[in-house]
Amino acid sequence: MNRTLIVIGLIIIAVGLLWPWLSRLPLGQLPGDIAVRRENVSFFFPVTTMIIISVVLSGLLWLLNR
Repeated sequence: MNRTLIVIGLIIIAVGLLWPWLSRLPLGQLPGDIAVRRENVSFFFPVTTMIIISVVLSGLLWLLNR
């Protein structure tokens, strides 16, 4: 449990430090992301972005558990 908390903390710190560069990535604006904008309503569902993040996180967790 201690190792897991330390790894999660390090990941959060790394994301915080890399945020200026990560915010430039086109995540949330990829083909396959659903965006519906009407006069009074807007709906956004980032399907492709969620799949990419899921694959990356699954790979990282698989590497950490080896």
